[in-house]
Amino acid sequence: MNVIDAHHHVWDLSVRDQDWIHGSEMDVLRRSFSMADLRPEAERAGVTRSVLVQTVTVRDETPEMLALAVSDPLVCGVVGWVDLTAESIADDLAALVSGPGGRYLSGMRHQVQSEPDPDWLRRPDVLRGLRAVAAASLCYDLVIRPHQLPSASYAAAAVPELFFILDHAGKPPIANGELEPWAGSLRELAAHPNTACKLSGLVTEAVPGARSAAFRPFADVILSAFGAERVMFGSDWPVCLLVSDYPSVVALTQTLVADLSEAEQAAVFAGTAARVYGI
Repeated sequence: MNVIDAHHHVWDLSVRDQDWIHGSEMDVLRRSFSMADLRPEAERAGVTRSVLVQTVTVRDETPEMLALAVSDPLVCGVVGWVDLTAESIADDLAALVSGPGGRYLSGMRHQVQSEPDPDWLRRPDVLRGLRAVAAASLCYDLVIRPHQLPSASYAAAAVPELFFILDHAGKPPIANGELEPWAGSLRELAAHPNTACKLSGLVTEAVPGARSAAFRPFADVILSAFGAERVMFGSDWPVCLLVSDYPSVVALTQTLVADLSEAEQAAVFAGTAARVYGI
């Protein structure tokens, strides 16, 4: 089966620090990670293409990722960063799209999860920026926490011309097993047809060593809310290495979608990402 990894990262600590990597529990991530590190893992898992996603709110990172996409055949799409609130956002996006590697730019993202304002996505300047992203024919990745899901639903309704992709299913509280209020808020977001969800990043929301049964109730909510045609697999490598390895993340996803039809599994593992990101 053709597999697209719709969510992974690389970084070079000799170029810039990743200031979100702090604390002894993050030691495994405190080194550089390159496509050369990912490639053997991806090949063993049958992954043939991948989407490279931003990690820091630094303007220079996106052109660097686009250059990497040009040079590495595994990368088929890039989700970059731009300041949504900048007056120059339309020109900034145009420069990226028309610049070197711009054909690989699939979407944009901001670390909304770190914004102290739970209604950040409702702000007029942010909505203006989201409309500019839509006008540039790009998608928008949402990296948010459960309490920010209502604002994401508001933004999806306010900017219906933009396709929103929920990263890591909104980081559900798998460790404590409580579905609500996350599940209700997720269903509200999924009710908007211009939304999709990544079946990614779940292992780091569970207790270390959690078995598939801990994830299944959450995966069932995701799949029933969005349907396979709006769900896509992502490894969240190398962040997943905090608790798991690449093959285990792939295997977990295969287990969680095992009851789907062959066509639905193909959508989760490749079709949805290819369609939504324009790969």
